[in-house]
Amino acid sequence: MPSKNRLKTNSENSYYHVYNRGVEKRAIFQDRQDYNVFLKYLGEYLLPKNEIKLMDLLSDPNTHYSDKDRLLKLIRLNNFSEKIDMLSYCLMPNHFHFFIKQISLRSMHKFMQSIGTRYTMYFNRKYKRVGFLYQDIYKAAEVKT
Repeated sequence: MPSKNRLKTNSENSYYHVYNRGVEKRAIFQDRQDYNVFLKYLGEYLLPKNEIKLMDLLSDPNTHYSDKDRLLKLIRLNNFSEKIDMLSYCLMPNHFHFFIKQISLRSMHKFMQSIGTRYTMYFNRKYKRVGFLYQDIYKAAEVKT
């Protein structure tokens, strides 16, 4: 029987409680750095990207090579600042909750896929592990006011 909060409908300009937890209820945040990396990723996906400033820094001869590599990655990164509004979040050791407004159709799915994959890659690299980090795909319940 499918989970009741597996997203079945997907609407523009709708509010959702979105959540996920670690496989086998495993801690997905094991130290402060893990929380900080996850929050940094959220910011990179959800805050407006100033591409003009990024391009200026990239073309500046005084910008160090390693910084240019990081800037290129930021320029290529999906940005959801005009597609998702993060209204609140809660990060717990083995799970997280988001309260979001999905502005454009299917943007929540793309955002959750992006943040989930990216954080899993970080976590697996840091802790020298392989495999799934999350118990299942995220769950989302539409919140009607």
